[in-house]
Amino acid sequence: MARSPSPRRPRQRQPAARARGLRKVEETSAGGLVVDRSDGTPRAALIGRVDRRGRLLWSLPKGHLEDGETAEDAAIREVEEETGIRGRVLAVLGTIDYWFVAEDRRIHKTVHHYLLEASGGQLSDDDVEVDEVAWVPLAELTDRLAYAGERRLAETAAGLLADTA
Repeated sequence: MARSPSPRRPRQRQPAARARGLRKVEETSAGGLVVDRSDGTPRAALIGRVDRRGRLLWSLPKGHLEDGETAEDAAIREVEEETGIRGRVLAVLGTIDYWFVAEDRRIHKTVHHYLLEASGGQLSDDDVEVDEVAWVPLAELTDRLAYAGERRLAETAAGLLADTA
């Protein structure tokens, strides 16, 4: 009697399995969702980066903390550097952490996110790490953002903004 083949479980990619023997590094970054509510339709400034496959992926601006800098200060700085928009912190949105491999290292990155209100500046993609920037209506953020964790933060931000409207 022939046995039917057992069903195969999908193989999950695990950075630890791929990265055996690589040096583990902890990195901390901060960024945020900067919102402009001045014209009646709340909108957020997003950054777009082209990935290795040539796809434009939209995300929240973020970057490494500099020596002696708080996560909140880094978020304000990074938002302005990557979007051209100055902002002031309204609330903590949350933290996202993830693993990736780069430059022969296995990196565990923790990113602290804040909700900011735009207070000046002009939208600009002058930062070398950014390919495009755009104002996106809050109602469209979950469709535009490439990463699930950031989509959850956008939903949190919408709730916080509704409470302060």
